Amino acid sequence: MDNYEDIINLPHHISKTHPRLSIEQRAAQFAPFAALTGYEDEINLADIENMEKYDNIV
Repeated sequence: MDNYEDIINLPHHISKTHPRLSIEQRAAQFAPFAALTGYEDEINLADIENMEKYDNIV
């Protein structure tokens, strides 16, 4: 048996203990999140500092 022939025609499993998620709940799993809080603020601050240095040179 190769190519999953032993399981290919089995019915889809439906859990008896875990209810199905709504579309909104499923979408929330893939929503963006800030893994590093404050990171974007630091990047913006560094950008401002670099622009100020550049303005003083030119």
